[in-house]
Amino acid sequence: MSAQRIALGLRNGETSRRGDRLRRGLPMVFSLLALSLPLGGCGTGALWDKFLAKDDKMVDEPADKLYNEGLYLMNQDKDTKGAAKKFEEVDRQHPYSDWARKSLLMSAYAYYQAGDYDSCIGSATRYVTLHPGSPDAAYAQYLIAASNYDQIPDISRDQGRTEKAIAALEEVIRKYPTSEYANSAKQKLEGARDQLAGKEMDIGRYYMSKRDYAAAINRFKTVVTRYQTTRHVEEALARLTEAYMAIGIVGEAQTAAAVLGHNFPDSRWYKDAYNLVKSGGLEPAENKGSWISKSFKKLGLG
Repeated sequence: MSAQRIALGLRNGETSRRGDRLRRGLPMVFSLLALSLPLGGCGTGALWDKFLAKDDKMVDEPADKLYNEGLYLMNQDKDTKGAAKKFEEVDRQHPYSDWARKSLLMSAYAYYQAGDYDSCIGSATRYVTLHPGSPDAAYAQYLIAASNYDQIPDISRDQGRTEKAIAALEEVIRKYPTSEYANSAKQKLEGARDQLAGKEMDIGRYYMSKRDYAAAINRFKTVVTRYQTTRHVEEALARLTEAYMAIGIVGEAQTAAAVLGHNFPDSRWYKDAYNLVKSGGLEPAENKGSWISKSFKKLGLG
């Protein structure tokens, strides 16, 4: 994975300049505090100890130490959420370092592995925003897309997450067409589009059961015009044949059956459409001026 290559490619010698500056300023802080504290008494020592204890927490931990602790948690303890927190701590304590940049991507990867998709999207989006020219920006964008894709619900529910997945996957393909993630994004994109087509079919079948043929036709039309490369297009053409026959628009019914037979001659849906047209004393016949015929010719399928 790209994230693993990032982990292996880091330098191990970077230190925290921010922590050094803090430590250099301590003598003056100590002297000012000494002037303000009363001399003698056991209470003074206790207060001084509390100050030192508090100051220890103020000093940053080295970036490489935090980063390696994150790697250990992720690889050895399989504590991906704990690892993500360590990587985020690198970004918090050393925000302008090279460690921070790579830790930000590693936190996104760790959250993805943990199934915390919203946190993954947050970290990956921040990475793309801050480092758009990085070689690893393609991977960050892919993590955003994959996180949305993995949350696609079944067709009975709202498909807003599917729309987000499609937008993010298209972004990977558009911005990083030669990256190693483009092909995977294309495959996921087809899956997401198939899901939206399935949603349209589900609603269309519902309208058919209610004999609301006009509403059903609009849903099946969406599948034919927008999701033609999905597995649902065969059923959509058969359902169009059925709906058009039901309302007496036999020319469109004949065209739907003919286009279905031409493009999917072995489909079981074609057998149903063919028998339905024949039951009305007709034959499948394509009207070249029909929107159905034009939709398929536009994609070179007709």
